[in-house]
Amino acid sequence: MTDQTDADALREETAAEAPELREHDEAAARIADLETQLADAKQQALYAQAEVQNVRRRAEKEAADARAYAATGFARDVLSVADNLSRALAAIPADLREDDRFKGLVGGLEATGRELDSVFARNGITRIEAMGQPLDPNRHQAMMEVPGDAEPGTIVQELQAGYMIKDRLLRPALVGVAKAG
Repeated sequence: MTDQTDADALREETAAEAPELREHDEAAARIADLETQLADAKQQALYAQAEVQNVRRRAEKEAADARAYAATGFARDVLSVADNLSRALAAIPADLREDDRFKGLVGGLEATGRELDSVFARNGITRIEAMGQPLDPNRHQAMMEVPGDAEPGTIVQELQAGYMIKDRLLRPALVGVAKAG
């Protein structure tokens, strides 16, 4: 222990007489400080790089969603046209469907319905299957309970078709569900 104390005392005594040693110690302290600053700067650069990557990913996702769902408002509006066309076709009695005077009209309405379905399919708009399915509150809206033999909570009547656009709900199906007991 005294050897170490003697060495420290000798170092201090020599340091007073040798400015190079003091400069060396100051340089070593400055190097340690610069290394700490460099490590901090590297860490901050990594954080900034990660933040830029997160912002880029978020922007890419928002742009993809905007492209995929840009037609949502228009699609909702066109759904009412499809509903009216379906109601018009359903309202034509069977005897008029066979009448030669109305065959062209009925055929044109049916072709229009098929074309509308084709346009929906090309744009990722699909009809929600409801009949016989269990009620899914994310896709169906129960409007009434219907007494019957079906399992309670099963859809037994579809009042209005529901639609999805890709993986998002465009409009819920308005349904009647089987009543318990």
